[in-house]
Amino acid sequence: MFIDEARIRVKAGDGGNGCMAFRREKFVPRGGPSGGDGGRGGDVVMVSSQRHNTLIHFRYNPEHKGQRGEHGLGSNCTGLDGNSVVLQVPVGTSLYDQDTGELIHDFESPDERVVIAKGGRGGRGNQHFATSTHQAPREHELGRAGEERNYRLVLKLLADVGLVGYPNAGKSTLISRISAAKPKIADYPFTTLEPNLGVVTVGEEPDQESYVVADMPGLIEGAHLGSGLGTQFLRHIERTRLLLHLVDVSDASGRPDPVEDFKVINKELASFSITTPEQPMDDNPGPRIEFPLANKTMIVCATKIDSANPDKLKKLTAHVKRKKLEFHAISAVTGQGIEELKWSLARQLRT
Repeated sequence: MFIDEARIRVKAGDGGNGCMAFRREKFVPRGGPSGGDGGRGGDVVMVSSQRHNTLIHFRYNPEHKGQRGEHGLGSNCTGLDGNSVVLQVPVGTSLYDQDTGELIHDFESPDERVVIAKGGRGGRGNQHFATSTHQAPREHELGRAGEERNYRLVLKLLADVGLVGYPNAGKSTLISRISAAKPKIADYPFTTLEPNLGVVTVGEEPDQESYVVADMPGLIEGAHLGSGLGTQFLRHIERTRLLLHLVDVSDASGRPDPVEDFKVINKELASFSITTPEQPMDDNPGPRIEFPLANKTMIVCATKIDSANPDKLKKLTAHVKRKKLEFHAISAVTGQGIEELKWSLARQLRT
């Protein structure tokens, strides 16, 4: 199951209490105070990992607590520090404060490590309160409480190329053809309900190149306002370096004008970039973040040319050339144009 949002509650460990004790040994009649300090509470630490690609392990386990420090002991013995809790998140996860909406950290690379809740300090034992005029102190400190925070996790997939287009434009078929990904493929809208990642390789060793392609659920008009699956997955395109816009030029879609399809999807990308805030999972509006989707480099690809309507293909080709965008025509079924497209994507990613 692909889970890209989760809320968690973390509580760092409390510090141990300081000890009140006095040294009692034979032949040492005035041993003095010997209460040790309490141990420090364990932190809650978050680390980005490449072993995970979803937040499902937080959806069903939302509370995490650090171990409390042990209390101090006599003979000036300090209590053991509590063990820290390490939470692993996928690379590409953004951490927000649930109460304020503030972005705490954006995990953009592997092995980033952030303390998200600090453990409480251990209390001092009575040995620290002895003075020349107060040689038998009974004062000692309690341990400090560990931090307690509420966070919201939002995963934005890391990919080099994002596939966008209307439902059934051939995105899943294409990614299954150019990579080892095995998405569900069917002839009804919204077959793809969650993003799929595939690694594409071009060339031969030792000059072989590879890049990651993300197959996004299909967009429709009004996607930036919540129609279809738009707002749920549009944010995953934010981290891509390149957009591959697939347009169906066959008659199977039932839509008469491929140029209008192209314009509608571009309008949704631009609208999401300008107007959509990063919405939390509750009523807190959170900070507004602008996504530069409309400014990303785009390659346009006419799909299903093995059964294309010649008039549709001609009209789309002319429109894309006027826009001065790179254009390809492919058939994922027959393989026509696939190799040229793979190399073109690799060249664009080099620059």
